[in-house]
Amino acid sequence: MNSGTMNKTNSNVIEKIVPDTSVIIEGLLTDKISNNEIRINEIIIHEAVLAELEHQANQGKSIGFVGLEEIKKIRGLAGNTLRVSFMGDRPRASEIRHASLGEVDALIRQLAYDEDATLITSDKVQWEVALARGIKTIYFRGPDRGLKKLKLERFFDETTMSVHLRENVMPYAKKGMPGNWEFKPLRKAVVKQEEIQEITAELIEEAKLRKDGFIEIERQGSTIIQLGKFRIVITKPPFSDGWEITAVRPVKRLNLDDYKLSDKLNKRISTQAEGVLVAGSPGMGKTTFSQALAEFYANQDKIVKTVEAPRDLVLPDKITQYAISHGDAQEIHDILLLSRPDYTFFDEMRNTDDFKLFADLRLAGVGMVGVVHATNAIDAIQRFLGRVEMGVIPQIVDTVFFIKNGFINKVLSLKMTVKVPSGMTEADLARPVVVVTDFETGKEAYEIYSYGEQTVVVPVQETKKSGQKGIHKLAELAIEDEFAHYSNIAKVEVVSDNKCIVYVPERDIPKIIGKQGKNIGMIEKSLGLSVEVRELGERNNEQKTENKYEETETKQEKQEEVPFELIIDKKNIIFNLSSDMQNKDIAVLINNELIMTAKASKKGLIKIKKNNNIGKIILDAKNRGEKIRLLV
Repeated sequence: MNSGTMNKTNSNVIEKIVPDTSVIIEGLLTDKISNNEIRINEIIIHEAVLAELEHQANQGKSIGFVGLEEIKKIRGLAGNTLRVSFMGDRPRASEIRHASLGEVDALIRQLAYDEDATLITSDKVQWEVALARGIKTIYFRGPDRGLKKLKLERFFDETTMSVHLRENVMPYAKKGMPGNWEFKPLRKAVVKQEEIQEITAELIEEAKLRKDGFIEIERQGSTIIQLGKFRIVITKPPFSDGWEITAVRPVKRLNLDDYKLSDKLNKRISTQAEGVLVAGSPGMGKTTFSQALAEFYANQDKIVKTVEAPRDLVLPDKITQYAISHGDAQEIHDILLLSRPDYTFFDEMRNTDDFKLFADLRLAGVGMVGVVHATNAIDAIQRFLGRVEMGVIPQIVDTVFFIKNGFINKVLSLKMTVKVPSGMTEADLARPVVVVTDFETGKEAYEIYSYGEQTVVVPVQETKKSGQKGIHKLAELAIEDEFAHYSNIAKVEVVSDNKCIVYVPERDIPKIIGKQGKNIGMIEKSLGLSVEVRELGERNNEQKTENKYEETETKQEKQEEVPFELIIDKKNIIFNLSSDMQNKDIAVLINNELIMTAKASKKGLIKIKKNNNIGKIILDAKNRGEKIRLLV
């Protein structure tokens, strides 16, 4: 009895047992007793077990609640033939904090020794230590639950992409394929909190027992689990206002041939693409395509690894999957540099550290494939701006796949060149330019380059057609920054690709011109533009604005003006709208010029970062007292 594992012991009655935390959390003891696999006269639970579970529950960890529910079940088994008692001193806070180092386990072992009881555990280390101490012990190995049908699975069928369970709400599911799905109720009866808690307890137990199960992230109020093909997010108070489970599963597994790639694109993937971004909106099929691409490279005898947070790619065993949630960026960096895979898949990149890790590994020679959320293909590239130097972007990213409705919607390629940006004419305006090309057509789609102190992304075709209003606006901001050294009031008007007019107070004009035109000459050389300096009073803003935007005003007559409160905090510009504006597309205009459109949030807010280009334009307009309007 005090060696080996135990699954059945119908013939022997154990006088006293002391269960440890592991066997309680996994719910094995009540199962064994209920199934008559073990017969016991007395169960002694150490106060340290309760303290550890209480500590975990107070931290919002689901495992703590699961363990406390199991103790309730154990007490419910007490009767004439079975006694349940609690013994031992409550551990100190330091002992609870160091439970992972074996402090609590040591207290439980000592109680079993003092009471001449049998220690029951499902922790192999605890079992081995108890045997070494000469303590009677039984090791319960968790059964193979790989084929067990989960309570959660009854909400899924072959067309279900995701299931959404929330207490006191009917269960819903997304059914269909990426980009073509419906949100449908699964039953009329609402999901009670008790049902969600039961499902949660089972999921946590299975994640600990199954080889294909992982508890990826455990925080106060939230748990993320990868269980087989399911990626499960569990939230509860205080993080959320109620218990909720969201479970996602791939509905279809594809290989690269299913995407019907052109020969040109197949060759690109096979021989040249080493800095790849897979972009798209949520639910459009980014993960499905990434899985297909990873398997393609693995079948080409490439060493493939993944970095995921959490792990949710369904891949063959020959591909190693790392969870960044169980390590840190430096650890992942060191491991990948030392193991030197041919390709590393990063799913998904969210924050600056993720993008910097991607860039660092790519510059070190590791082939990288990154998955990012983006509403269009160019947005994926823009995510790197401000995080890495513009000049190294083509070395980091050479190919962008934009996925829409489960298919490849667009492919972009990048290269660096030195040229005069499109729409500019003078040779001395030549500068390094990142040229973004539509891969299939070979046509230039965007140019990325520095203009003054800003990095701009300019659509090539739009520039040619629109008279460059957008780039002129950015140029005005850059030029005003330059003239801030000479005048605290400077208004700029870019009149052509190679000329601008600067309006300043009369007193500042001599300082700007400089002795024998020295200052203005240096400014023109720096800007790459011819600069005409005029007195501020010469400018007639009103007339120019009326003429310039007469057509725009006509188009806007049918739109309704939206009242708003403008709030500026440390990082954001916030348009506070009424609640009936939620989820509506709002146009932002300055002096009747359309600057941007944005969708109002559920709270009726539009947030814009102060340090991006649009934010700077709005701040500049406010400081000048220019008219800011919102239309719907």
